[in-house]
Amino acid sequence: MNFSLDGLRTILRACAGEPENGDLDGEVAAITFEDLGYDSIALLETLSRIEQEYGVAVDEAPMDELTTPQALVDYVNSRLARETAHV
Repeated sequence: MNFSLDGLRTILRACAGEPENGDLDGEVAAITFEDLGYDSIALLETLSRIEQEYGVAVDEAPMDELTTPQALVDYVNSRLARETAHV
């Protein structure tokens, strides 16, 4: 299983709606969540939804490092790889 930027877009829209300061359909991989207009509460809800939908534990996610959509996608994929390796 792989988590993609499109998967993140879907979850962000469901949890927090469209960004205040950007367009999720554009090149957002390197734009910070803050610059997009998402706050920490939106990100926590997004992480919770990722955990529910993908079965990956993200409860100890390093939020200070997950500042962009690409960083979050990479983090989730690394967690998925680790959990898959332990099965």
